[in-house]
Amino acid sequence: MTNYQFPEGFLWGGATAANQLEGAYLEGGKGMNLADVMPGGKVRLNVISTPGFNFEIDKEKYTYPNHDGIDFYHRYAEDIALFAEMGFKAYRMSIAWSRIFPKGDELEPNKEGLAFYDRVFDECLKHGIKPVVTISHYEMPLYLIKEYGGWRNREVITFFERYATTLFKHYKNKVKYWLTFNEINGATFHPIFGLGFSPATEEVRLQESFQGLHHQFVASSLAVKACHEIIPDSQIGCMLIYAPVYAYDCNPENVLHAFKEERIFNYICGDVQVRGEYPAFSKRFFKENGINIKMEEGDLETIKNYPVDFISFSYYMSRTEKKELTEEEKAAGNIFSGVKNPFLKASDWGWEIDPAGLRLALNQLYDRYRVPLFIVENGLGAYDKVEEDGSINDDYRIDYLREHIKAMGEAIEDGVELMGYTSWGCIDLVSASTGEMSKRYGFIYVDKHDDGSGTLERKKKKSFFWYKDVIATNGEKL
Repeated sequence: MTNYQFPEGFLWGGATAANQLEGAYLEGGKGMNLADVMPGGKVRLNVISTPGFNFEIDKEKYTYPNHDGIDFYHRYAEDIALFAEMGFKAYRMSIAWSRIFPKGDELEPNKEGLAFYDRVFDECLKHGIKPVVTISHYEMPLYLIKEYGGWRNREVITFFERYATTLFKHYKNKVKYWLTFNEINGATFHPIFGLGFSPATEEVRLQESFQGLHHQFVASSLAVKACHEIIPDSQIGCMLIYAPVYAYDCNPENVLHAFKEERIFNYICGDVQVRGEYPAFSKRFFKENGINIKMEEGDLETIKNYPVDFISFSYYMSRTEKKELTEEEKAAGNIFSGVKNPFLKASDWGWEIDPAGLRLALNQLYDRYRVPLFIVENGLGAYDKVEEDGSINDDYRIDYLREHIKAMGEAIEDGVELMGYTSWGCIDLVSASTGEMSKRYGFIYVDKHDDGSGTLERKKKKSFFWYKDVIATNGEKL
């Protein structure tokens, strides 16, 4: 196809996360959170993945770029005005839990934190931009991690329910789209991000991760219940990291291996949050991996009675698997990795580029769940060069996004119900996986560098003007 028909009212926009752009990590009564102790640079994943990570700051060894971000905390009005200039219909963002409850277990919220997001939402609404808010996006209060052990501890359900209910009551007239947990299924690979703990050994990772996920499933359902009661005209969804899994070849052993990997990673969390129950195949997986989830009476009923309204997800790449692979065959990736796909090119960071995989992902999800879908992360992390005249000619980013938007158009023609698309990180920010500023995603360049230098000046990239035309024509002009 060449002309794509996106639905009327399609939610075009961009996406960010509080911990990656706000900065001001000790201002406004905010408490410390997970992101505040995550070191910068390519060492990040290795450091935080080491068993027994101590969640302490060590400025003699590491830098901490999340402490400053891109200073959105003080510059939000300027940035939202730029989003409005592009024509954003929606802005997917997150609230930092520790700005609202600095420790996480308080009975009363921090008024300064509530007031900050009031200002942000008011600025969005002034420009006709609908906020799409993630309640928990890789920024669990540090106190809950250190004193309670993160989501391994069932008590955290109560704290999260209080936090979510506080948000719904306070922002009920400003926010109608909510997401519970960012990339919830990614926790099985790196529980530190979504579940707030570092497994003592690799042997306990799956047991502790799925126990923590069960607590999040219950918490998510309780949030859905509260959201519908407090904001009747709201919609609340789950958020998955989604990657179709290809078999490396037609060897039945590899096909079966890819099939099993896809079901475990892509569908357990979706089945629980959308269908309201653990899938049948999970029983065998739990048995074979020694996973025994402790549940309390009423948990399964809560999960069943309060499923999400829609599925939001991130899509960056597909994944190729075979049963036996060597270190040399491994590909780089977003949280997970598989074997290198010989038919795909890769980004500067080794993430394979596969627009057709997005069409496949949309069809797979819609075929399975039959609920509306929302792409809330998709983008290209790349090195950008500022030319002598100040321009940033990021044609590679335009090419990447154009092909993925075409895939969305094809999926809509296939019959998929797609609510919207918010490109990740619509403005340059700190990378979650590597803690780098040089890994840039934005339509807006921020003069901030890996060594902490820079003026924080905002510059419009070539992609800024291209995306503005895409939105203005509702996807007709690509």
